[in-house]
Amino acid sequence: MESTIISHGLPTESAAGTAREIEAAVRRSGAVPATIAIVDGEVHVGLDDDALVRVAEDADVVKSSIRDLGVVTSRKLMGATTVAATSYLAHLAGIRVFATGGLGGVHRGARETWDESADLGALATIPVTVVCAGVKSILDVPATLERLETLSVTVVGYRTDTFPGFYVRDTGLAVPWRVESAQEVAEMMRHRERLGLHQGVVVANPIDPAAEMDPVLHERTLEAGLRAVEEQGVSGKDVTPFLLGFFHEQTHGASLAANVALVLGNAALAAAIATA
Repeated sequence: MESTIISHGLPTESAAGTAREIEAAVRRSGAVPATIAIVDGEVHVGLDDDALVRVAEDADVVKSSIRDLGVVTSRKLMGATTVAATSYLAHLAGIRVFATGGLGGVHRGARETWDESADLGALATIPVTVVCAGVKSILDVPATLERLETLSVTVVGYRTDTFPGFYVRDTGLAVPWRVESAQEVAEMMRHRERLGLHQGVVVANPIDPAAEMDPVLHERTLEAGLRAVEEQGVSGKDVTPFLLGFFHEQTHGASLAANVALVLGNAALAAAIATA
C-alpha cells in the first residue's frame, strides 16, 4: 500500500486507525500487507506501529513522488509515497500488486498548465498491478484515460463495463476490458510477464453501491472546490490534498466515509489478486 493516503488523504486524528483497518483487510484476504514509506531517510517496505503513527500524524511528512526519493532519503526526512513512488519501491522489493484509493492523472486545465500526475509516467514503465477506484474524480478523467492508452497501460474494470470515479461508481466512460475475478487478473499478469511487458496494469474497482457518495452532492462539491482552488491560488501537488480536504469538510464526512470504504475494498481485492 502507498502511504500518501495516510498522511495527506485522511484526517490526522483517524489516519492511523484507518491504516490499521486497511492492513487488516489485506490479512483477511490471505496476503501480507506492506505499507511503504520513508522513515528518517530509510525506505520501509512494511511499517511497524510506531512508524505508521509517525507517517499518519507528524506534520513534516513530505509527499514523495519518484523525483523526491533521493532528496528525502539523503536528508533523512519522513516521506509518504505516492502511487508513482510506491510502484517504484514495490517493484524493487519484488511486490507485484498494490492498492490505493484513486489514481492520479491529468488535471483539469492541463492544456494550459501541463499539470499531469507522475503516476501516469510511472505506470508506463513499471510492471505493477494497481487496484484503485478509478481516477480521482477531481481530475480530467477522459484525458487521463486517453493518456493511459497512449502509454500502453492496461486498464480493466473489475465487474464493471464503465470506469469508476472514486467517490462515485460510474463516470460514464467505458473501460477497454472487463474482468470478473481475482484469478482472472492473476492469469493476465502471468501472461504479461511471459511476454515481457514492462507497463503497469490498472484494475478499476468501483466503490460499493452502499458506500457511494450521492452524485448530485459530489458534483456540487466538486464545482465549489475547483472555484476555491482558483481563488486561493492552489497549484501543483497541493491541489489533490486541498480538494480532498475540501470534500471532507463540505460534505460533513460523507466523502471521508466513501474514501475509507473504497480503500478497504481495494485492499481486499488487491490481496485476493496477490494470493491468486
